[in-house]
Amino acid sequence: MGKSLLGTIRSLWALERKQFCQEDKMRCSLAFLLALCFLPGLAAGTLEPLIFTTAPGPAQDLTAPGSEAPLATSWAEGDAVSQTFSNFTGSVSDRGICQCSVSLPDSTFPADRVEHLEFTARILAQKFEKELSKVKEYVHLISVYEQKLVNLTIRVEVMEKDGISYTELDFELIKLEVKEMHKLVIRLKESFVGSADIVDQLEVEIRNMTLLVEKLETLDKNNVLTIRREILALKAKLKECEMAKTELVPATPPPPAPGSCSHGGVVNISNPSVVKLNWRGFSFIYGAWGRDYLPEQPEKGRYWVAPLNTDGKLLEYYRLYNTLDDLLLYASAQQYRIAYGQGSGTAVYNNNMYVNWYNTGNIAKVNLTTNAVAVSRPLPNAVYSNRFSYANVDWQDIDIAVDEHGLWVIYATEASTGNIVISKLNDTSLEVLNTWVTRQYKPSVSSTFMVCGVLYATRTLNTRAEEIFYYYDTNTGREGNLAIKMRKMQERIQSINYHPFDQKLYVYNDGYLVNYNLIFLQEPQEPV
Repeated sequence: MGKSLLGTIRSLWALERKQFCQEDKMRCSLAFLLALCFLPGLAAGTLEPLIFTTAPGPAQDLTAPGSEAPLATSWAEGDAVSQTFSNFTGSVSDRGICQCSVSLPDSTFPADRVEHLEFTARILAQKFEKELSKVKEYVHLISVYEQKLVNLTIRVEVMEKDGISYTELDFELIKLEVKEMHKLVIRLKESFVGSADIVDQLEVEIRNMTLLVEKLETLDKNNVLTIRREILALKAKLKECEMAKTELVPATPPPPAPGSCSHGGVVNISNPSVVKLNWRGFSFIYGAWGRDYLPEQPEKGRYWVAPLNTDGKLLEYYRLYNTLDDLLLYASAQQYRIAYGQGSGTAVYNNNMYVNWYNTGNIAKVNLTTNAVAVSRPLPNAVYSNRFSYANVDWQDIDIAVDEHGLWVIYATEASTGNIVISKLNDTSLEVLNTWVTRQYKPSVSSTFMVCGVLYATRTLNTRAEEIFYYYDTNTGREGNLAIKMRKMQERIQSINYHPFDQKLYVYNDGYLVNYNLIFLQEPQEPV
């Protein structure tokens, strides 16, 4: 600080010296000597009065009357404000030496202000160095991530050229890297001081890179990811279809030949397929339906629908349809009246309808061509009049069934104490050919059907499901339990009829005509 002030003061005194010299050379010499003698003390911070001496010569009392004291001079030229910087007196000693006394006030020289300015400058320099180091760090980080952007751009360009195979993991890794870069740019924007143009440009480039990766992922030239996702979606749909159709059962084996018993029995059942409502309407919730089984021409059997009257007992009318399309459209229907059928245990076999005669234990054979009763014969020991009917179904004491072996009847006797009795019938004379007594109580069963000489019995699980829970094989005399779940559309199943050629169940479900496909074991089981 001393050196800089010294130069300033010397410059100022040079101006003062020039002014003094214009009036009096003596005063100019004194002022010049005064400055030279005073400056070392000022540099040291002292403001005490100084004494100057001159060489011997003509003496002059500078303070004598009539003499003019030097006026205050300005520190700067121009219009600057002038301040008195000195008051001095002079005299001649005994030795003829001229002596001067000068007094300079502190306020004339702002040394404290200059010192404060220097301290402030030092603090600002430190802060500048600190901020400069931060800028250097940010510049380094920006250069690093700029290089990463270049590398990512190269990778994306290579993938666009489709020169290599890639997977979804590649896209996910790129997305993570770009996301990290975007987070860094956000932090830079929050803490960066000064121009943020570079950071903003970097953020725009990262955003563009994100959009490019997403576009590349969805519109890749090979459609690798798209095809893979579509395949997964199709697999999921196929699995849902399989679950809905087979109730999560293992793969269905190929069905046996129509009318053949080269299988191991029923192992599962499909979901229901609703054909339509019965032709008499919603009120006629009791009845039966199916398809005529013609052993000689099984593919030509007609469809029949036999709803009971609303009392759930009397079978008075039935209809025949030549094809399923006629049934669906109510077209070309042949309607007949018999007025003596009872219950929903009706079956049709070889162009004849078999019914339980009203209020008796007889079975009647009705010719479908003439609608005339061909044969009526009592079923030995069979109970009737709702004695041992099925659970939740009245007036089905005698249930007639058809399978690959011909005509059957399911009923109960007093001797069997209500357990199911199975009899094989002669379809022409209605004579009983053979009989089997089971250990299954008939009123605990909701319905039955015959397949290849095997009786299958169902029971109610709830309002939406039945279960095929019991079987009796007349071929071997074996019986046992099953657990085949059977969905239903309405609460109660009124009757079940099996058709050997279609290998379907024709179910009358509270007025609705419903179909089920049966699923068999591929190979017959060995007897135990």
